[in-house]
Amino acid sequence: MVGSKYCSESLVVKTSIVFPTDTNTYGTLFGGKLMAYIDDTAAIAAMRHARKHIVTASTDSVDFLHPIQEGNSVCLEAFVTYTGTSSMEVFVKVTSEDLLSGEKHLCALSFLTMVAIDEHGKPTAVPQVVPQTEEEISLFESGKVRAQMRRNRKAETQELARKYKSK
Repeated sequence: MVGSKYCSESLVVKTSIVFPTDTNTYGTLFGGKLMAYIDDTAAIAAMRHARKHIVTASTDSVDFLHPIQEGNSVCLEAFVTYTGTSSMEVFVKVTSEDLLSGEKHLCALSFLTMVAIDEHGKPTAVPQVVPQTEEEISLFESGKVRAQMRRNRKAETQELARKYKSK
């Protein structure tokens, strides 16, 4: 029996300042840099939940809602919202803060799927997740729909891969 854990047990909060080397020619955080931060925080959340090694199976999307300016802080909050047998859906919320004015913005939302693996690199069971807050319950209840959408998207991607594989 693998048991269960609360969403809050996997919570990760990462805050960084955006330096000039982190930005594009518009003075905003590189999208790729933010995507790396998102994958990093999601991986830590999944490992906290499973207490096992994990791999990233998919990223549903990264919706950039507001640019993150040089000199601002960027804060990522991640936690496991839904689980399968060996997979975990991780929700990541990204906010920015102008450290001089205190103005904050919701900048991105993302869902990633992480899979726990054993010492042989094979998928292994994870604890079920138990939501407690209104936000956690809402994300948990809609998780089954997102999981089915991922399965459908993966089947479409596999079909494209068969069609376009190199010869």
